[in-house]
Amino acid sequence: MSDAVNFLQEVFESFGHITARRMFGGYGVYFHGVMFGLYAAGRLYLKTDEKNLPQFIAERCEPYTYVQRGKIVKLSYWSAPDIMMDERDQAPVWARSAFDAALRAIAAKK
Repeated sequence: MSDAVNFLQEVFESFGHITARRMFGGYGVYFHGVMFGLYAAGRLYLKTDEKNLPQFIAERCEPYTYVQRGKIVKLSYWSAPDIMMDERDQAPVWARSAFDAALRAIAAKK
């Protein structure tokens, strides 16, 4: 397992056991089989939706984007706030918010 995945497991230790799978040249971050995070280009991104996005905007987080066929594609994952990485007691709060957004997205597809 990579150093990045080991680091993420430490960050989310108080949230619960996470797993990671390779994707997009990085890793999808999962909790109970649900992807709530993305680690790409050395940065952690968390799942967002209309309910939790204002929190991310307030913390000046940035959306995950990539270029496909010459166009910028924006996913519903925004960078994890600095406070979450600096103050580990904040990690489960932000993780829960992202996990809940992922659950809402799953429910909306059904």
